[in-house]
Amino acid sequence: MEIEIITVGDEILTGHTVDTNAAFIAQQLTEAGFIVRHQSSVGDTVEQMEEEFRLAWKRSQIVIVTGGLGPTDDDLTKRAIVKLFKRNLVYHEEILEQIKERYRLRGIEMPAINQNQALLPQGGRFFPNKHGSAVGICIAEEGKIFIALPGVPMEMKQIMADEVMPYLRSLKTGHTLAIRKIRTTGIIESKIAEIVSAHLKLDFGVRLAYLPSLRGVDLRVMATGGTDAEALDKARAVERQLDEVCAKYIYGKDNETLEGVVGRLLADEQKWLSVAESCTGGLLGSTLTSVPGASAYFRGGVLAYANEVKTAQLGVSEKILTTHGAVSEQCAKAMAIGTRKLFDTDYALAVTGIAGPDGGTDDKPVGLVYIGLADRKTGFARKFQFGAGRDAIRLRAVYAAMELLRREILQIS
Repeated sequence: MEIEIITVGDEILTGHTVDTNAAFIAQQLTEAGFIVRHQSSVGDTVEQMEEEFRLAWKRSQIVIVTGGLGPTDDDLTKRAIVKLFKRNLVYHEEILEQIKERYRLRGIEMPAINQNQALLPQGGRFFPNKHGSAVGICIAEEGKIFIALPGVPMEMKQIMADEVMPYLRSLKTGHTLAIRKIRTTGIIESKIAEIVSAHLKLDFGVRLAYLPSLRGVDLRVMATGGTDAEALDKARAVERQLDEVCAKYIYGKDNETLEGVVGRLLADEQKWLSVAESCTGGLLGSTLTSVPGASAYFRGGVLAYANEVKTAQLGVSEKILTTHGAVSEQCAKAMAIGTRKLFDTDYALAVTGIAGPDGGTDDKPVGLVYIGLADRKTGFARKFQFGAGRDAIRLRAVYAAMELLRREILQIS
């Protein structure tokens, strides 16, 4: 079943809102074995929407639209739908009562304008919205399916998960698609592609995609088969080969995160971690503690932005700062050792660098970062060059630090 996704809204076209809805919908569909062939955005006029909807309906088996189902005058998706399918908007008393009940439970009187959300295309199927007042709309005609969802991300995600995906899975026939995602870090896309291409030959019906980000490179294996089992067997065969040739760079699978993997390793070994941060400004500690249960292994950190804090809190000597500077291997190592002692932890990470956009020199350019790691016996630091872009440098440093710790725990050189 080939699917098309359309996002409605002038705010998407003008760049004022990033279209995360289409990305979420596409991901959900792809992971379930559906094929997304087209994505587009359209403005808030009935004429534009009808034209876009008509084109999508002509070339795709399933069309999923998100946005424009609210009660205000600029929410026009339903009008475009009834024009396309030559149907009327019909008043649904039971849906209005559901909307009223939602407002009553919140202790708010329902605005009269919300009655518009009980006007829905004739002959449609409606998906309940647990978080808002705009129901999802489904029209089946000519062996095809047209689905419209609210644009509020929380509402869209709930309807997709609870209603749309089970409905589409019940209709699925023919070839199935299995997807496995292998997550790597510490290696650039071109280098891992070079390694993989030298050792891997893909069979018919199997594709491999490289998905780089600031966090690392994901390898996505997609395999088709006549049955779910056949497709999964083909995908896992490639996964096993990747596990072998890319072993030291792989930290997880599917939706595992590096911070989650590091946390699990620490928890399994009953070890404690602390951090000292300069250029990352607390981002490392924030990322590590975003994992539920982080209190079982994360003890605390120091945001040592100024040299005075590095000296007073972490014991970095004035000699190191004078001779080598705050952005140096010696300083990163001393920061790690100091924070490990301060918090009495088994491991400590420290980050110091130049995130820019200013402050770089010929000897120490923007993007230069040193990451220190200490355990109860010793400490060391590594030099990294993360290119340009303040946010990118900071995020790359965070993931490089966590990867340094992962390899240290697992004794991966």
